[in-house]
Amino acid sequence: MPNHIRIGADVLTPAQVVAVARDGAPVELDSSALDRIAETRGVIDALAADPHPHYGVSTGFGALATTFIAPERRRQLQASLIRSHAAGTGAEVETEVVRALQLLRLQTLASGRTGARPVVAETYAAMLNAGITPIVREYGSLGCSGDLAPLAHIALAAMGEGDVRVGDDPSTGSGTVPASDALAAAGIEPLVLEEKEGLALINGTDGMLGMLLLALHDLEMLVTTADLAAAMSVESQLGTDAVFAADLMALRPQDGQAVSAANLRAFLTDSPMVASHRGPEDGRVQDAYSLRCSPQVHGAARDTMSHAAMIASRELASVIDNPVVTVDGRIESNGNFHGAPVAAVLDFLAISVADVASVSERRTDRALDPARSHGLPPFLAHEVGVDSGLMIAQYAAAGIVSELKRLAVPASVDSIPSSAMQEDHVSMGWAAARKLRRAIDGLARVLAIEIITGARALDLRAPLEAGPATGAVRDLVRTVAAGPGPDRFLSPEMEAVTELVRSGAVARTAQEATA
Repeated sequence: MPNHIRIGADVLTPAQVVAVARDGAPVELDSSALDRIAETRGVIDALAADPHPHYGVSTGFGALATTFIAPERRRQLQASLIRSHAAGTGAEVETEVVRALQLLRLQTLASGRTGARPVVAETYAAMLNAGITPIVREYGSLGCSGDLAPLAHIALAAMGEGDVRVGDDPSTGSGTVPASDALAAAGIEPLVLEEKEGLALINGTDGMLGMLLLALHDLEMLVTTADLAAAMSVESQLGTDAVFAADLMALRPQDGQAVSAANLRAFLTDSPMVASHRGPEDGRVQDAYSLRCSPQVHGAARDTMSHAAMIASRELASVIDNPVVTVDGRIESNGNFHGAPVAAVLDFLAISVADVASVSERRTDRALDPARSHGLPPFLAHEVGVDSGLMIAQYAAAGIVSELKRLAVPASVDSIPSSAMQEDHVSMGWAAARKLRRAIDGLARVLAIEIITGARALDLRAPLEAGPATGAVRDLVRTVAAGPGPDRFLSPEMEAVTELVRSGAVARTAQEATA
């Protein structure tokens, strides 16, 4: 079990968020955070006793902000807020996303700027450590006023209502059980929310931010995998590595391009296959764009990721709530819950994912076309005419790329007014994050198809040998997918190699071979 991750002492790192969300790392509230929370709660208690209305403390919410609520009705007000806002619908959201949602809201509570009591933060930490994952639904958030519905489902479970999953393995969990039963089994008292606490639990960009952090973690590995897949294609299609030279890259000082080119040089180092046609006897002037420009395309994705990581780091350091209790004790309404900054980079990443997948599919197609593959059999088939080889694997890649292009259409430019026109411009950041997750799954599959193709093409070049890195990946692929031969059931092999890609095994194997 990973070490406890302390909440409230410092800003969480992206790696810590992934560790809690995906790997089940336990959390622990820092004592200084509990002190801050208790101090700020005193401000809320004082305002609750004030006969003048204060938004979220003694008033209704949203378009009902001018309605004064008497003290004896305020617990009901907070509970009603959570029950009414837990209005998600559709398929269940993945466990890792829900855990990220819980964790990031806990970090905001630990800031001491929300006005919630210490017991609220302690309950959220206890639920995470007990592996209690509330059921959150696909649709419900407009990405403004925070991820309201998803966060309300978390709060509802903390109140002992609704359904949850329980399990030590955060990737799967168990079957659904009533939240009240799960809390009782874990020795956690259901929350009874006081003034302001309902708002404190639902006003945040935590869902879209959590999905952004998980996406960046996965893309760091996938873009390196794309560099490796490109190297396999360049090598097996008898391309040149000369175009990836460091001095050529320096003529265009784009950071991401330089990283991808360095990877391609490393992955093609000591390749007998590349060396076999290096020199003046090779009459080709230059390779096609999908081979020659791989660092430029992959590098653009890397630079997009760097920008997105900067936005994510700022959001991780933010306190998102409305109203918020300021350091000097004021309670102020604000618009920091608007998801625009996060939504924009989620959409930006979806564009880059589509582009990396698109160039990968083009490299795959070249390998299957005897007019462009420089001596490889049509579709890499065993007996041309009788066998179809990898023909339909390329169809699958093309179908995925087509969908990725549709998923690259921005969600953040859309806005549908809500709450009786009080919330008249929204970010759609949650939707941007959901489609990015689907796009990343598609990218992994497209890269897996290129790697299957590259591995078979390398084998068909025998007696020429692959380089250390590409050969090691080809050998890894052979543990789950057979080499050239008569046609066979391809789908299980495609799924198995996709899992090698998603798990990071392909990228690690290539990097270890060049270490």
